[in-house]
Amino acid sequence: MAPRPDRRSIVGGLAAMAFASPARAAWPERAITIVHGFAAGGNADVVARIVADALQRATGFSFIVEIRSGAGGTIAATQVARAAPDGYTLAILPGGHAVAAAMYRQLAYRSVEDFTMISMVTDFPFVLATNSEHRIRSFADLLVAGREAPEPLLWASAGNGTGQHLSGELLASMGRLSMRHVPYRGGSQSTLDLLAGRIDLIMDTPTVLLEQIRDGKLRALAVTGARRFYALPDTPTISEAGLPGYETSSWLGLAGPAGLPPDIAARLNAGVATILADPTVIEKLRALGSLASPTSGQAFRDRVVSDIEKWTKVVADANIERL
Repeated sequence: MAPRPDRRSIVGGLAAMAFASPARAAWPERAITIVHGFAAGGNADVVARIVADALQRATGFSFIVEIRSGAGGTIAATQVARAAPDGYTLAILPGGHAVAAAMYRQLAYRSVEDFTMISMVTDFPFVLATNSEHRIRSFADLLVAGREAPEPLLWASAGNGTGQHLSGELLASMGRLSMRHVPYRGGSQSTLDLLAGRIDLIMDTPTVLLEQIRDGKLRALAVTGARRFYALPDTPTISEAGLPGYETSSWLGLAGPAGLPPDIAARLNAGVATILADPTVIEKLRALGSLASPTSGQAFRDRVVSDIEKWTKVVADANIERL
């Protein structure tokens, strides 16, 4: 009796079949490069490598991750927007792609029209947290303190014009809270200052905050998503904790230049959907604080458009100076 195939071999076979379209059998003939614009070892880099490795194992084709860091990911986005639409240059775009469209007065590319959106890859909320010794013990305490304290609460994000920043501005606006933004470059120094009591609150990704929360050094007050986060099941959403209708999350997605042939885009979309059904890949992403979130190309495009509209309104309402 022949051995029963395991889940991984089935997933790999399905992904290989997705790439084996006779309509464009010559593609790919060489390595496919996945570009992103952030530091080595960061969330975007790790996710890009998980995707590249999984696709390579599943299809037998070569995938290379290239880092073009700087300017909040816009350098990498520019490179991909200007690349030939032949399926050999792709991008891992972050949720900050939509934020940049709202924050920058001028970009070297059009944030929607110059890309072929292939599929979302991950989705994750931000976490609002404070020092475990802080007087604010719950989101309800924050609402009181933010409305009644004589001085504004100091809250940190990963920098001006980030998703964390605009999520905090939306919180302050909807909650009518007196809060002063303190921008940092990344999450490590802001976390240290929060632990030292130099700031009151932080809005950041689960990747940055989960270890300190689990160690009891930080207290998670709420998460920004539409539903509770699997890694913090006892932490309410901001909406259920006192601000109905509040919801933000971020994402990473796979895209190519505008004009990518539809059959190549479809084959890439099918490959991503297949690897994101692999339990090994799902668990790797969950360990980063992210949910595997495959979509159609159109659904991904719609999400980008929707987020640009949301963040543009937040920037205008908060009178944030555009860059």
